[in-house]
Amino acid sequence: MTDLVSITFLGGLGDIGRNCAAIESQNQILLLDCGQLFPDEMMPGAQSVLPDFSYLEDRSEKIVGCIATHGHEDHIGALRYALDISEFPIYGSEFTLGMIRHRLSEANMLHKTDLIAVADGETVSIGDFHCEFLPVTHSTPKGLISAIRTPQGLILHSSDFKLDNNPVDGRITDLDRIATLSKDPGIRLLLCDSTNAELSGSSISESEVGDGLEEIFMKFQHERIIATCFSSHIHRIQQIIDISKEQGRKVATLGFSMERNISLARSLGVISVSEDDLVDISEIETYPKNQICVISTGSQGEPRSSLNLSAQNSGKWLRIDENDVIIFSSRTIPGNEKRVARLVNNLVSLGASVVNDENLNTHTSGHGQREELSELHQAANPEWFIPVHGELRHLVAHRELAIEVGTNPKNALLATDGDQVVMEDSGLTLNRKKCQGHYIFSQGSIVETGHDLFKDRNILGKEGCVIARVSISGKDKTLIGAPSVISKGWLSADISGRHEQEIEEQLSSELKSFLESRKEWTQEVLEQKVRRVTGTMVNDSTKRRPMIIPLVDILP
Repeated sequence: MTDLVSITFLGGLGDIGRNCAAIESQNQILLLDCGQLFPDEMMPGAQSVLPDFSYLEDRSEKIVGCIATHGHEDHIGALRYALDISEFPIYGSEFTLGMIRHRLSEANMLHKTDLIAVADGETVSIGDFHCEFLPVTHSTPKGLISAIRTPQGLILHSSDFKLDNNPVDGRITDLDRIATLSKDPGIRLLLCDSTNAELSGSSISESEVGDGLEEIFMKFQHERIIATCFSSHIHRIQQIIDISKEQGRKVATLGFSMERNISLARSLGVISVSEDDLVDISEIETYPKNQICVISTGSQGEPRSSLNLSAQNSGKWLRIDENDVIIFSSRTIPGNEKRVARLVNNLVSLGASVVNDENLNTHTSGHGQREELSELHQAANPEWFIPVHGELRHLVAHRELAIEVGTNPKNALLATDGDQVVMEDSGLTLNRKKCQGHYIFSQGSIVETGHDLFKDRNILGKEGCVIARVSISGKDKTLIGAPSVISKGWLSADISGRHEQEIEEQLSSELKSFLESRKEWTQEVLEQKVRRVTGTMVNDSTKRRPMIIPLVDILP
């Protein structure tokens, strides 16, 4: 009997983020990506959401390495936390490893790993896993498809991909090699990106976006242009630089990650721009507006981004007026709609013109749509299929598509976070919730699993808090002094004092009666009484529900 192989999905199946899978064979574990999910408005204070590493904690000595398929945060952003569990080498393209090196260096974690660069077409042994890496087109450079040979056959992981026959760098998704592998040795299992599985047709080429950008530049030849996009989208940045150069514009960067990633891409030859074409952001006001293009981060309306600060007239380097055109060369991430709308409105209020992909082709997705997914399925012709990388609706749509193009319905498995697939000679078995797949939250230097604090923070953020403090004599069983009530964020300062005083008087009256009528009580009982009295007064007088915090001091 051939050794079993299992794949445990620690994240990425149910959300677009925190992608991470553990492939396990012969007491060895190979991690496939290790990313984070950016928290939404229901997780105030959280900096990132991590994969559920609990499965790895008892198996840390088995980890032989991690494949980083590309440099997006949802695939590499949790590596620093995984390296707290175990030290292991990380494999990826030079550009991807450059992105990782920056993040691990900032976290002082570089000493816990070896960064091992792999090239297109290269085969590397990671423990007992023999991995071949193929080029793939995506919205960040040098992504890799992974073909992983295991005792149970070949696992092909598509990475995030699209089929672009005219990419900016000429690096095309290698469907020919995938078709060859499908014949020999055959692809036992395909794990494939599902992000755009609901969208018919094909995504437009990145080069077509260049044509749309050029049209905008031609239309606004007399204005200063500020183009905002993701700092990892190096091909988009290259096109903006090339068009700027053709128009005689100098290029300045705004935002730390934009400056850092362009510097990395230049050092690796991934982006081409001469020093003469660049100007420091601090010098842009010394040039006529029509001779400058600023490439900026902040397309998602991030509150602390330089673009957002400039839109509020508080930016350090960029003063926006009616002679500026802002190009949004990115789509709004779901959940960021309100922030982006606020940013656009602020820019317009300063007199600027705003252009986005609703007006012209300023953006294209880095993820393949249904026609592209079908083409990859036909090239791979897998025996088994599991859709990955997507919300549940994307995974369901992708499974249906796979069946339409010929996959046996019994061999198209729908897994979600925490599930494990076991590969054996007789086939694949889906085991539900082998690990919990819980959201793990990073907050500053603390990592925690409890979700109750977000409920508390949402109440505090929306309703504020009322703190009621009383002192009780443990000896005499009497109230010592008057209760004290203070509030934060409940009512404005000019009216809260009156309400606080009324609560203090009610607490004093009810606690005296309570203590006189009860011979025995506990701290918990007293706290419940203070909370009930305070909460009733708060609700009756204001119809609001702030957090009630009772503090009971029992003194000797």
